[in-house]
Amino acid sequence: MTQSTSPAKIRSFEPGDLSTLLSLNNAAVPAVNELGAEEMLDLVDQSLLCLVALMDDTPVGMLLCFGEGAGYTSPNYRWLSDRFEQFAYTDRIFVDDTQRGKKIGEALYAALFEHQAGTGRCFACEVNERPPNPGSLRFHSRLGFQEIGRADNGATSVIYMQRDPEPAR
Repeated sequence: MTQSTSPAKIRSFEPGDLSTLLSLNNAAVPAVNELGAEEMLDLVDQSLLCLVALMDDTPVGMLLCFGEGAGYTSPNYRWLSDRFEQFAYTDRIFVDDTQRGKKIGEALYAALFEHQAGTGRCFACEVNERPPNPGSLRFHSRLGFQEIGRADNGATSVIYMQRDPEPAR
């Protein structure tokens, strides 16, 4: 189990979060892809879980997760769907640059792990190798994710990572 000592409060996405989270998402490019408001809402609607980190009641981070069987057409999601029957796929996680170092990403994942405990779902994500994102690779490795594959998508290449399911608590 991953425990977090972050001062952030974690809760589910609420419609009033959209404009702040959209700005944070788009500031995180190329670690995540840029989105418009309608695209972000569509992703949230399809997601298994969308968690938001708050500091002083202001959104400062987000983790968006898809489960198996979603209609999501991302090549990374399809790659994982071909390999796992049950999974919780982190499509994106980002934290406001001004809030880095406060363990907010860790708190978002701790909430995801707790929410999915006992479901049998493994946890999966991909990290950009090109353009490189060594900070995300170190972060996910610290949380117990291990490399399970790679893909070259032309302009980008990714490292797929997986963490075992959380046992029931």
